[in-house]
Amino acid sequence: MTTIADIAKLAGVAKSTVSRYLNDGSVSEATKKKIERVITETGYTPNAFAQSLKAKNTNIIGTIVPRLDSYATSRTLIGIDEQLKELNYQMLISNSNQHLETEIENIYTLAKQKVAGIILLAAELTEMHLEAFSKIDVPVLLVGQQHENIYSVIHDDYHAAYEMGKYILDKGHKKIAYLGVTEKDIAVGVKRKQGFKKSMKSALDCEVRYYETSFNIAEALEKVPEIIDSFQPSILVCATDNIALGAMKAASIKGLNIPKDLSITGFGGYEITEMIHPGLTTAKFFYREAGQLAARSIVKLVRTEEVELLNVSNFQLIYRESVDNLSLLKK
Repeated sequence: MTTIADIAKLAGVAKSTVSRYLNDGSVSEATKKKIERVITETGYTPNAFAQSLKAKNTNIIGTIVPRLDSYATSRTLIGIDEQLKELNYQMLISNSNQHLETEIENIYTLAKQKVAGIILLAAELTEMHLEAFSKIDVPVLLVGQQHENIYSVIHDDYHAAYEMGKYILDKGHKKIAYLGVTEKDIAVGVKRKQGFKKSMKSALDCEVRYYETSFNIAEALEKVPEIIDSFQPSILVCATDNIALGAMKAASIKGLNIPKDLSITGFGGYEITEMIHPGLTTAKFFYREAGQLAARSIVKLVRTEEVELLNVSNFQLIYRESVDNLSLLKK
């Protein structure tokens, strides 16, 4: 690859002169023409990323993710990247690998690297996060979690779970198991459970039990057989599609038919849930669109334009074959 040093040598000028030219500094007309001729002949393209880091005001948006091997994360990042490119900004990804201390460190590191703004795909929000936000002089936007004093883009977890609860009640299910995650995650662990519990308040003669696992498919695979053996629910409502996939595998291993012996639902709307058989009934969240919204919002914050403190992304219930209609059997 052609470098600034190569351009300088071929043009017969100093590297600092080429650098001044590339950064719109003071260079004589004769020198400009020599440099321009060499750049044209070599096809040299300046490294926009490096130039931005050197500039006083960068066009880089730091994006911190808890993990890279996640459908929700990857789709959100695609949306962020697409929108930032349209707005002439670049994305710099920092992965915390689900380590809280690393995530906090990444916030400070990105600020030191002079990013224009930070988008945090947060799994949880702690006092350490809030302290870091207050100490750095960089606009911050949360995706997936919310705080009353921090700009946020969230999914409508509460109402998605509420509608899912109403749906399974309409299907005649009376023995219901809900498999959630840690309440450290307010969006998935708290809001979804709250919405589901709200829908269950209208249920008559229903037995509902709540269980907890991690986001890991393998852990759901281990947890579900205990639920089936001890409770024998007619339906298992899983807080994420990954948990639901683990549940479907566990049911299959036990020789159960889905949905005849056990109905299963998820949340997320991952593409795989349409490909498997039976297809998984799920609440689809629009991760890519949420990423685009987050990108537009952070750029507005960078430009000191007005932004809503909280933006809520929509959802859609997707009805597939994994839920049995028990109300038909009773007629």
